[in-house]
Amino acid sequence: MTVKQQWMVVLGIVAVLAGGGFTASHFLKDELTSIGVGSDAPGFAAATLDAPAKMKSLSDYRGEVVVLNIWATWCIPCRTEMPSMEKLFKELGPKGLKMVAVSVDNAGEEQKIRDFAKEYGLTFEILHDGAGAIQGIYRTTGVPETFVLDRDGVIRKKWIGADDWASEGNKRLLEQLLAQPKS
Repeated sequence: MTVKQQWMVVLGIVAVLAGGGFTASHFLKDELTSIGVGSDAPGFAAATLDAPAKMKSLSDYRGEVVVLNIWATWCIPCRTEMPSMEKLFKELGPKGLKMVAVSVDNAGEEQKIRDFAKEYGLTFEILHDGAGAIQGIYRTTGVPETFVLDRDGVIRKKWIGADDWASEGNKRLLEQLLAQPKS
């Protein structure tokens, strides 16, 4: 094989790789982008537990500071963190904090979710996404995962696993976000 033929093979391989990279980035762009601190929070839709259920979306919380928790009734770490979420909500809810917990329990398990909320005395907003679409939208790795959103819908904290949401650090972050003027 001549040097010219070798270069033609190398150029051919580079062209195939570049074409594959372009095609992958075009068709998989949503899967390749990260959802993390500093990102705009993606929109979602989930149902209230009312009868009949009403659909709510991220746009319903525009201009608000939001703690968005993705969870399930069967999740032990979710059970661990819910009391601290309620404690935080009781303290900062009157100051404008929106706490939104989206259950990814299976469709048809609304009563199970209501019972869970009653058992834990939860007074913040509980929504249900029986299809679990929010997990793909937010690219979660499991439950619980929690996103703190500022008034502009930008993710300011992402937490995987249970956390003490009533801790001084979390309260300080949320109080700072609540102190920012509405735009």
